[in-house]
Amino acid sequence: MIYEKYIKVLYIDLDKNKICIQQREDLIEYLGGVGVASKLLEENMNPELEPLHEAQPIVFAIGAASTVYPVITKTVAMFISPLTGELGESYAGGRLALTMFMAGYDAVVITGKAKKPSYITISSNNVEFKDARAIWGTSSDEVGGVIREREPGSGKRSIIRIGPAGENQVSYASVCVDTYRHFGRLGLGAVMGSKNLKVITVIGDRNIPVKNFKEYFKVYQDIYKKVTDTEIMAKYHDLGTPINVEPLNEFGALPTRNLTQNKFENADDINGEAFAKNNLIRKMACTGCPVGCIHIGQFRREFDQGYEYESVSVGYDYELIFALGTFLGIKTSDEILQIIEVVEHMGLDAMSTGVVLGWATEAYENKLITDEQTIVPLQFGNTGNYIKAVKYIANRVNEFYKVLGFGAAKASEVYGGKDFAMSFAGNEMPGYHTGYGSVVGAVVGARHSHLCNGGYSIDQSMKDIDKQKLVDSIFNEEKERCMLNSLIICLFARKVYDRPTIIKALNAIGHQLTDEDLTAIADRIYKTKLRIKKAMGFQLQQVKIPKRFFETPTMNGKLDEGVTYELINMYNDKLEKFMNDENNI
Repeated sequence: MIYEKYIKVLYIDLDKNKICIQQREDLIEYLGGVGVASKLLEENMNPELEPLHEAQPIVFAIGAASTVYPVITKTVAMFISPLTGELGESYAGGRLALTMFMAGYDAVVITGKAKKPSYITISSNNVEFKDARAIWGTSSDEVGGVIREREPGSGKRSIIRIGPAGENQVSYASVCVDTYRHFGRLGLGAVMGSKNLKVITVIGDRNIPVKNFKEYFKVYQDIYKKVTDTEIMAKYHDLGTPINVEPLNEFGALPTRNLTQNKFENADDINGEAFAKNNLIRKMACTGCPVGCIHIGQFRREFDQGYEYESVSVGYDYELIFALGTFLGIKTSDEILQIIEVVEHMGLDAMSTGVVLGWATEAYENKLITDEQTIVPLQFGNTGNYIKAVKYIANRVNEFYKVLGFGAAKASEVYGGKDFAMSFAGNEMPGYHTGYGSVVGAVVGARHSHLCNGGYSIDQSMKDIDKQKLVDSIFNEEKERCMLNSLIICLFARKVYDRPTIIKALNAIGHQLTDEDLTAIADRIYKTKLRIKKAMGFQLQQVKIPKRFFETPTMNGKLDEGVTYELINMYNDKLEKFMNDENNI
C-alpha cells in the first residue's frame, strides 16, 4: 500500500471457506507486484505435488505504484504452471489492479479446493463464498453477464472468470478479466478449474487521499506528457500492436504455417491497416491508461436463413493475428476474428491454441494422426475446421484432443513430430522469429516468454552477433523487467519509466528508494524466481529446441544449432555465478 511500511495480504482457503489477513512488513523489500507474488508463491507452493493439486496456491498481486500513475495498470498472477510444470507467471490489465487497490489488498493467496463449483466475491471488509453450479459449463462471456446481474454492488468492480477449458483443466486455459483482458499464458485457468473456482469478483470503494499532492501531481503530469507525446500513442493507440505484422513480414520474421515459412503472402490482408479499415469499431483502455491500445473488431455472422445476421465484437492484437492467423494460414481479418471469438468463449490462451493447432495440422499432413482422431481434417487455411477443433480441445472430446490439451510438446511426445512442435521448454512460441535473441531469450526466460527479456527486440537492434553482448543484454533486461514488474508497469511504457522517473514517482508516494535499491530489488526478485524453478526440477541445460527453429531462416538468416546451445550454456554459467554471488541479495 502507498504510504505504508507493510504489504497487506489476503489469504483464502477454499477448502475450509476461511480467510486470514496479514500485514507483512518483511515483504516490503520485494516492493510489490511480481516481487511480492514470487515470494508468496515460494512460501506457499508444494514442489513435491502436481501443478493442479489442490494444495498448490494461486497468488495475485498489484504493484507498488499500481493505478497511481499512467500506464501502471497490471495485476500479476503467480502459480505452478500445468503446461510447463514449473514457474507460472501471467499479467492482465482491465480493472483488477484498481479494484484490489481500492479494496485494500496488495496481494491475494488462494489455496485449497471448493467442495462444489464456486465463486468468491472480495471486498474491503468481506469475502463471500458462493455456489457456482448454475454457471458451471458456461462460456466466459455468458458468466460475465450473469455475475454483473447477480452482483450489482457498489464501488469499482472487476470480474475474472474461466470458460469450459479451465473447468476441464486444459493446460493452457486462460482467465478472462473484464471481457477484453486476460491472464493468458501458462494455464492459470486450469489451476482455477482444479480448485472448482469459476469466478472471482473484486469490489473496491476506498478513497485514499494523496499526502503531498503538489509533488505527486508534478510527477504525474511529467509522466502523462511523456506517454501521450511520444510514439507510444501513435504506435499503440492508432493501429495498435497489429502494426507489427507488416515490418515483421518484410523482415522475414513472421512465423507462418507452423514456421515452415517466415513470411505470409497474404500479410497485406491481415495487417494493422487492414483490420482498422475493415473491422475496427472502437478502442478501449485499461483503467488508468491514456493510451487505449485495446482494439475491438467486428465481424458479421449469419444466425438464421433468410439473410439474418448478427454483429460480433472481438478484441484483437498482434499476438492473436499471428497465432490464429499467419501460423494457421488464415487469409482474411474476418476469419481471424471468428477463430479468436471461439477461443475467447472457450477460455483458452490464443498463442498456445494456435501453435498447438499448427503442430496438429502438420502432424495430420504427415499422417502421424488420423481422421478418426482429429474428427475433422486439419488443413492450413480451413477456418471452419479450426473453429471446431478449438471446441474439441476445450471440451476434451476424445483421447487425441485430451492430449492436445497438454500442449504441443506433450502431444509430440505421444504422436511424434517433436521437430516441429514449436515450443520452448513446454511453452508455445510467440510471434517472433528474429534470431538468436528470440530463441535463447525464450528458452532462458523465467516463464519462457518473449516478455521475460525481449530477446526478439535485442535481435532487431544487434546487426552482427556478439555472443557475450547478447547473453549480457538478455540477462540484464530480464533482471530489469523483474523490477519494472514489481510496480507493475505495462511494458509498452518501459522506455517512459526510466530509473530516474521511477525513483521520483515512488518518492512522491512514500517509497524513498535509490538507484541502488532498485538494483537490489531486481536481483532479489530474479533470484526468487530461479529458486522456484530449481525447486520444481527445471534444468536449463536439459532443454531441447525443435529442429524447425534452425531450418526456417530468421530475419538474420538461419540459426546455427551449435551456437544456440553455446549461448544457452553461457547464460546458464552466468546464472550460476549470479546465484552464488553473495554481493547480490
